[in-house]
Amino acid sequence: MTPAARLQGTIDVLDALAKTDQPLDRLLRDWFRTRRYAGSKDRAAITERVFSIQRHRAEMAWRMGDASARTLVIASLLQEGEAPDTYFTGAGYGPAELTQPERAAIASPPKEIAPLHVRGEFPPFLEPELARAFGTDMLAELLTLQARAPIDLRVNSLRRERGEVLAALLARQFEAVPTLFSPHGIRITPGAGSAELGRSAMFESGAFEFQDEAAQIAVLLCQAKPGERVLDLAAGAGGKSLALAALMQNKGEIMACDVRQTALQQLAVRAKRAGASNIRTRLIERGPPDEMFDAVLLDAPCSGTGTWRRQPELRWRLTTELLRSRMNLQNELLDQAAACVRPGGRLIYVTCSILPCENEDRIADFLARHQDFAIQPCAQLWRESVPRGMAQFFKASPRSTGTDGFFVAICIHKSSTLDNREG
Repeated sequence: MTPAARLQGTIDVLDALAKTDQPLDRLLRDWFRTRRYAGSKDRAAITERVFSIQRHRAEMAWRMGDASARTLVIASLLQEGEAPDTYFTGAGYGPAELTQPERAAIASPPKEIAPLHVRGEFPPFLEPELARAFGTDMLAELLTLQARAPIDLRVNSLRRERGEVLAALLARQFEAVPTLFSPHGIRITPGAGSAELGRSAMFESGAFEFQDEAAQIAVLLCQAKPGERVLDLAAGAGGKSLALAALMQNKGEIMACDVRQTALQQLAVRAKRAGASNIRTRLIERGPPDEMFDAVLLDAPCSGTGTWRRQPELRWRLTTELLRSRMNLQNELLDQAAACVRPGGRLIYVTCSILPCENEDRIADFLARHQDFAIQPCAQLWRESVPRGMAQFFKASPRSTGTDGFFVAICIHKSSTLDNREG
């Protein structure tokens, strides 16, 4: 593909993205699958530009006064110091010639300072909530969410040791280091062949899984012990269930539940590869299981604001209505989870959100509804190097912990014995 044809391909992908809820990485995979003429360099160039535009879409739209796919691509060229009229000529498979309004926008950049929501790259309606989350550090926090995320691996202790996997990666010239806080994690700089890790012999042998360090910390805070019964209430494809199985040394039982059969089928494949034999799956059709567990992990569906580095398109899909529906679902799932926690057991509430309305607010409302539960401070349980944000709750962000944005709260179901002792 010519450079101009790559730009037209970028425009086509952005137009397709505006018409679907499909994750951007999956959309790109499917888009390239039907366009075999795109070589590896073409795919890399289009992918890089699409992700860059999603990370800086507000700034680019503000620069051009428009958020259409064409104008965003034009703005991306201007950011790089390129002349758009070199590529927008209408020749070959490239974009049509620049229109007069586009030429006028190129010639007249805004003179005023961009609004905060433009500099921070977030929907304007989120400003009060982000200010609650970060206060005067708000812009600095949001700027770190615009960067490209590293690749974190969780070494599967059922198969290999971290030092062994780290040595193998270094021998293959990967820029790999141990994670700062998780004793099972390895961090790799993106690029330089890292995309091949998912097809490597080590991965196929179950030596590691892809999992952000904050998610690894969340699993460790579950304090799951060999022999316990643990419920993963919204398991998805089971990344945390697999980590729990390793933590429990395959002893005891993990019930992984989800509303999607395809996700549970994927978990079964991953569990076999990982050698995790204590996981059983359950499709949720009429509510949670009528059983009691030592620990219930609720990794609740949320806005995904903590994953904006990896999924920048989520910024522009979030609406007040969607956020409200997520909060209602979180309340419902918390009530369901509480019914499955045995007296003296624990409920671990997790989101990949940085918004207090999905985190602290949901826990406050939960405790008001369930006075037989009480918070156990996360800092009391953590025995490794202590990350910032580890206090009553664990609150992570790229700027504070170098991880995805995450929230963890632990609530203990007070038994009568505990009540009497506390009284």
